[in-house]
Amino acid sequence: MSVPLLKIGVVLSTMAMITNWMSQTLPSLVGLNTTKLAAAPGGIPDRSTGVLPANPEESWQVYSSAQDSEGRCICTVVAPQQTMCSRDARTKQLRQLLEKVQNMTQSIQVLDQRTQRDLQYVEKMENQLRGLESKFRQVEESHKQNIAKQYKAIKAKMEELRPLIPVLEEYKADAKLVLQFKEEVQNLTSVLNELQEEMGAYDYEELQNRVSNLEERLRACMQKLACGKLTGISEPVTIKTSGSRFGSWMTDPLAPEGDTRVWYMDGYHNNRFVREYKSMADFMTSDNFTSHRLPHPWSGTGQVVYNGSIYFNKFQSHIIIKFDFKTSSISKSRPLDYAGYNNMYHYSWGGHSDIDLMVDEGGLWAVYATNQNAGNIVISKLNPNTLQIIKSWTTNHPKRSAGEAFMICGTLYVTNGYSGGTKVYYAFHTNSSTYEYIDIPFQNKYSHISMLDYNPKDRALYAWNNGHQVLYNVTLFHVIRSDEL
Repeated sequence: MSVPLLKIGVVLSTMAMITNWMSQTLPSLVGLNTTKLAAAPGGIPDRSTGVLPANPEESWQVYSSAQDSEGRCICTVVAPQQTMCSRDARTKQLRQLLEKVQNMTQSIQVLDQRTQRDLQYVEKMENQLRGLESKFRQVEESHKQNIAKQYKAIKAKMEELRPLIPVLEEYKADAKLVLQFKEEVQNLTSVLNELQEEMGAYDYEELQNRVSNLEERLRACMQKLACGKLTGISEPVTIKTSGSRFGSWMTDPLAPEGDTRVWYMDGYHNNRFVREYKSMADFMTSDNFTSHRLPHPWSGTGQVVYNGSIYFNKFQSHIIIKFDFKTSSISKSRPLDYAGYNNMYHYSWGGHSDIDLMVDEGGLWAVYATNQNAGNIVISKLNPNTLQIIKSWTTNHPKRSAGEAFMICGTLYVTNGYSGGTKVYYAFHTNSSTYEYIDIPFQNKYSHISMLDYNPKDRALYAWNNGHQVLYNVTLFHVIRSDEL
């Protein structure tokens, strides 16, 4: 046991404790948020935060932070969408963002002050370690005299030092995080100052191009932070028990802040009435709802509400319909070419589930099968405005052998069944056009799943399980590399 080495370890742990404080306290100081699904009092899920910004058109904002596998800190800045704002408005937005960064710098100064206080703790622990070393020397010099008393004192010292051990183990790898965070803030401050200085030197069009380029890079960075590989699914939380054995329910991942409406569709065919509950609390505790009548009955349980419209498969057809709730009218419809329908290529539970529409961090998707792909699953990315196919991927997984499926961060995850013991066992990655077999346990509490969809705002799976509306939290793993940002 070497005192100098222990001193280094304690200093590292102190730096790590500062890092831990930063991750817990700094976000609240500078406006950073994280996404988490939790149960609020009364069993109501907390849906106050989300993956997507509530209103990206309003202002620049620091959105989230993360660190990569080597401990480096990444700070994500979300820029407003490009508009025809005046130069003064853009200047104001840049100034607001600069103020955010200055607030972050002040928070770093607070960390420095805490470091001084923690240093006193380190010195105290150092003295205790020196005392412990002295005790060991006494035992070595006179191990036959008062040995029981000496070891009793040593044991007491060890108990006093024991809480330090997990701190050292858990945080020593993050010792450099504070310094790296300072560097990130300094870099961001430098960029913003440069932009402010250059605004008078460039014409408006050139400045718009520079801002657009920055927006694109920052949004790409935000998407990297938000996305990851599925590594776990929580136990189910039953929100409500209602309806028939089959159906679907959902919330809008692009709903503005404060809009927590729930959409409810009972049955899988020959129905055209959609219930709208004004909040999750209303959905859980009452039967007060507004009814919307669709112009056509839907097919299956693969409907999705996205940015104020519902997308569904018209019954006994391969036509996709976009219905706007505000205008109560069809804003777009388009056939999904070559897609099987009318129970030709359904999920293993049947129910006219040939075409399954989904939403993830990347947008709107359709999952179906075709004769051309021998009944195997086809994944298509759709334009949410025109319903045109942007790109398609063919897989080697038979559609009829899949229990259910959902998209997360451009990856299709497939379950091995819909009743009894269930797990997620197949994943197709559209970013690399590759697939893999996985083994993620999935608790099928009520033994019959007829709908399973991911909501990127909540980072949760919505399921209809034998007349029960259920939520699952998901765990995503992601590594952010500095050369990707």
